[in-house]
Amino acid sequence: MAEIIRMPKMSDTMTEGVVVKWLVKEGDQIKSGDIIAEVETDKATMDFECYSKGTLLYIAVKEGQSVPVDGVVAVVGQPGEDFQSLLSGSPAADTTVAAVVEAPAAQAPAAVSAPVQQPSAPLSTDRILASPLAKKLAADKGIDLAAVKGSGENGRIVKQDVEAFQGMPATVSAPAIAVVAGTESYEEVPVSQMRKTIAARLSESKFSAPHFYLTIEINMDKAVAAREQMNQISEVKISMNDLVIKASAAALRKHPKINSSWLGNTIRYNHHINIGVAMAVEEGLLVPVVRFADQKNLSQISSEVKDYGARAKAKKLQPQDWAGNTFTISNLGMFGIEEFTAIINPPDACILAVGAVKDTVGVVNGQIQPVKVMKVTLSCDHRVVDGASGAQFLQTLKQLLEEPVRLLV
Repeated sequence: MAEIIRMPKMSDTMTEGVVVKWLVKEGDQIKSGDIIAEVETDKATMDFECYSKGTLLYIAVKEGQSVPVDGVVAVVGQPGEDFQSLLSGSPAADTTVAAVVEAPAAQAPAAVSAPVQQPSAPLSTDRILASPLAKKLAADKGIDLAAVKGSGENGRIVKQDVEAFQGMPATVSAPAIAVVAGTESYEEVPVSQMRKTIAARLSESKFSAPHFYLTIEINMDKAVAAREQMNQISEVKISMNDLVIKASAAALRKHPKINSSWLGNTIRYNHHINIGVAMAVEEGLLVPVVRFADQKNLSQISSEVKDYGARAKAKKLQPQDWAGNTFTISNLGMFGIEEFTAIINPPDACILAVGAVKDTVGVVNGQIQPVKVMKVTLSCDHRVVDGASGAQFLQTLKQLLEEPVRLLV
């Protein structure tokens, strides 16, 4: 009785296959295990192994054509057997045949000139005829199939031929493939409420606010020296991040457009300066707020940030601690990150990404000498802030950090 050969699913993501080349023709005798065609899937070109036997009565898909998974590819049966009634009597076959479409010209071979292989003809030299199991076994053992003598029909290499192969001939220098056995594993952890909130807020920010980015390099020689001097007399150790917070607050006072929020129908220009300081904790990211940062000295800012950091690690921050920010600073310099861009923290219009202070070589007063530099990147909401406004803010920030004595007056 005639059987329909359908397109198998050769990969987990395959939805259709393109018949690149037929290795048999209508009227040929085939048996289970024969490779009858080469099929291009979404991942590779693979051998199409048939598990039916008999005469190939009908080829439904031409070379270069595509057919969906489970679509009709061919019919195998006895010579003279009526297969048209089989196709017309199968609803699935009707819909599948109708779904067979021409593949784009780029997928079709330029010319089909290779002769169809007859059962009695010698094996073609442009490909190695081997069963899929033999190919897999050879790959696992690092054996070149070209060196294996096939015992199957037409010299086809089967599993037993690979198992009996003792070694590579001296003239063949295929490298051995090391087979490493391992165990795949993973762990799935439920998303914490903090992570859900971070995901929702930043996704909304990234895809609703049109971001643009401005980067500037700052000479930190004087800032580093000033910090060392301050820490000799300060009761609280002042960090480089404290200097950036203080300088940003002072720059925001001069550029109020940066200290703003987009509210849909209105833009809010905040008269107060509350700077959010991004802090990494085990479950995600918290942004406690240094309120009225422009009115606080460096020691006060340093004490407050250290207190926030300790309470953040101990999970003792309260909701009011991270509410009310008008501008945010994210500093990854302590991790050695030289430059990055940050996603705006709503409702702010801007966020400042601070990189590491690094030693390099620069030109100072016309002379080449060692310098310490730091790059900062301002992410701006283009609905509120224009490029010129952002650039002017960065210029002021640069001036303040390059002449830190200005922060003390």
